Amino acid sequence: MSKKQKKTLVEKYLDKQKIYYHPWQFETHLKGDVYEINQNIPPNISQLIFKTLVLKGKNTEPFVGVVPIKFRINDKKMSLVTQNKKVSLVPLKDLFKTSGYLHGENTPIGIYQNKHFKIYYDQVIEDFDEVIVSAGEIGKMIQINAKELIKITNGIVADIAERNENV
Repeated sequence: MSKKQKKTLVEKYLDKQKIYYHPWQFETHLKGDVYEINQNIPPNISQLIFKTLVLKGKNTEPFVGVVPIKFRINDKKMSLVTQNKKVSLVPLKDLFKTSGYLHGENTPIGIYQNKHFKIYYDQVIEDFDEVIVSAGEIGKMIQINAKELIKITNGIVADIAERNENV
């Protein structure tokens, strides 16, 4: 008999708020100094996965960009939306101190609940009924209604990303 998986803080929060989600557990591997999801995810699932990126600018506190896994933040677009002259990713060495999560664990729900950072979603999220985002632990993710995710994180939807041709 297998042990029941322990719920993450994000899952516990969603349960408490009575928000429906579907938990996912993905196998990961260490590549360099970061964990990556194994690439054997069916396309109908992988197209739903959004990554959570923690950024900084000179004029604002840190903020979060949430984009499809095959997209990347467009620095110029994000600068305009956040009213920063320049934006950049928070360096890995500062990520835990900034967001409270390690690389691969960053979750828009947890960061919003704990840090109250602004959460920006690329406008493509409006094309999805449901999306998959990190549940706050390496390899653990949740599938959730896209509109509900935006609502519970007080999210801002904007044109912030572009397709990453290298993925």
